[in-house]
Amino acid sequence: MKYKTLGKSGIKVSEIGFGAWTIGLDWWGKKIEEDEAKRMLKRAYDLGINFFETADMYGKGISEKLIGQVFKGMREEVVISTKYGYDFSKVEQIGHTELPQSFEPEFTRKALSASLERLQTDYVDSYGMHNPKLNHIRNDVTFDTFDKLIQEGKIKSSQVALGPAIGWTQEGLEAMERKSVSAIQTVYNILEQTPGNELIEKAEKQNVGILVRVPDASGILTGKVKAETVIPSNDHRKDRKQEWRQDALQKVEQFRPIAERNGLSITEFAIKFILSKKAIASVLPTVVSVEEIETFAAISDGRYLNSSDMKEIDDLYNTWPSYELKATQAN
Repeated sequence: MKYKTLGKSGIKVSEIGFGAWTIGLDWWGKKIEEDEAKRMLKRAYDLGINFFETADMYGKGISEKLIGQVFKGMREEVVISTKYGYDFSKVEQIGHTELPQSFEPEFTRKALSASLERLQTDYVDSYGMHNPKLNHIRNDVTFDTFDKLIQEGKIKSSQVALGPAIGWTQEGLEAMERKSVSAIQTVYNILEQTPGNELIEKAEKQNVGILVRVPDASGILTGKVKAETVIPSNDHRKDRKQEWRQDALQKVEQFRPIAERNGLSITEFAIKFILSKKAIASVLPTVVSVEEIETFAAISDGRYLNSSDMKEIDDLYNTWPSYELKATQAN
């Protein structure tokens, strides 16, 4: 396992991180029981993964509790990132409908205190805003609170996780101007490089680390999802319509010769493409088994794609039509 620096925080994180939402929610076609979740976390650590990224709303704290239980007494050996912003205390989590949000100081401190208790720690390495909108990014009060929490030693840095869908470009660009922000989390993969390429360019200048989720394009790049795959209504991938999947699979075939001449499977090729970008701090694949963790961890071996391959990928990508990006709606 290789390690990179999480932006200006100076924190070393594994190139492959553990995105812990799947152990708190059953939104990926599988309900992971507690014992299996703990085996996954332990195996990830054994493979050199030190970066565990979660959120308080994942199972209403279940994900955080599991991380806290597994790594109790090992706090200095792992890097923990969690996110907040959704008020899930009095609502039922149904599907993927967004819940009420708040990033005000009182809510921030209350949410952090609850996360620290579940994680069994007195600090988190990266505290994230979970899917904030532009007005949240422009609110100085929230970032003043982060600065105070850093001074108090309760957090080491902050993160802005863009979402829930792909886009939110301006939100990400403006967030990088904030002093406490050491990381931006975004959807990015070889098939969906917009707005990631623009965010990566600014991240290099601002010394901000990019955290990548959905690196496998919802299973297209691992071969788990085909055009004809029937996706259950409670599965996070249901929004990937058959037409999109068919088009994506055709695009994959354009990349196959580059992957094959490098001796890589499409999955390996897709992850190495991301890791070959300078500003990338960690890739967070969606994993639902120990075997998947082992597969992704093995890809971090210090061998990246060369510049000519990367240019060929860019040239191919630039021939494709653009797609819709989400953004804060104008008031």
